[in-house]
Amino acid sequence: MPIPMRRGRAVTTAASPSDDEVIGAIRAGDRNAFRILVERYQARAYRLALRILRDEDAARGAVQDAFVKAYNNLAKFEQRSAFFTWLYRLVKNQCLDMLRRDRSGRAVDWEEGGIAEAEASDAATPEVDGVDFEPATEMQRKQLREHIDAAIAKLPEGARETLILREVEGLSYQEIADAQGIPKGTVMSRLFYARKQMRKLLIESGAVDAASMTGTETELAGESE
Repeated sequence: MPIPMRRGRAVTTAASPSDDEVIGAIRAGDRNAFRILVERYQARAYRLALRILRDEDAARGAVQDAFVKAYNNLAKFEQRSAFFTWLYRLVKNQCLDMLRRDRSGRAVDWEEGGIAEAEASDAATPEVDGVDFEPATEMQRKQLREHIDAAIAKLPEGARETLILREVEGLSYQEIADAQGIPKGTVMSRLFYARKQMRKLLIESGAVDAASMTGTETELAGESE
């Protein structure tokens, strides 16, 4: 089944069906309902693929293949986790398979790669507790984004991926645990470490002033869903 990949954002309304409702419709024979899931998640899936592959065409191909796999294996999806959590793993595995096959040098290993700025206008700024991200000018916003990207790239792979899933993709702790195949407690530990390191790196780079930091490690440790 060809998957319609669109470059524009999906339009959703309060009346949009839930993922479970869409999946139910597909299983009941409405093949066109799958377009709803594609439009709903293709931008997020593309950002993930681009961060790993760092090549726009390859990222689009990986997302296309992942959606095809999702459609063909939808009967096996037990809905114990969210659809995007399942799709996330399909996209990531597809990208890693492509990296193993690709010898062109255009892509870098996920474990060694930095974070490419994918669809910058759509991506949220990762939250770092106690840091006020309110630059006054467009130039300041650009410079801050560069500092943040550089800091994220210095994080260990596990902490980096967890931080992005939480602060950029907006997944819950349990969804992140399901996507990464790790305990929920490990997710919280990784986030604590990632935010602490981000604060340290941003201060060292001069992006923020230590005197302006209002958050505390205790507050970070006590964060709830």
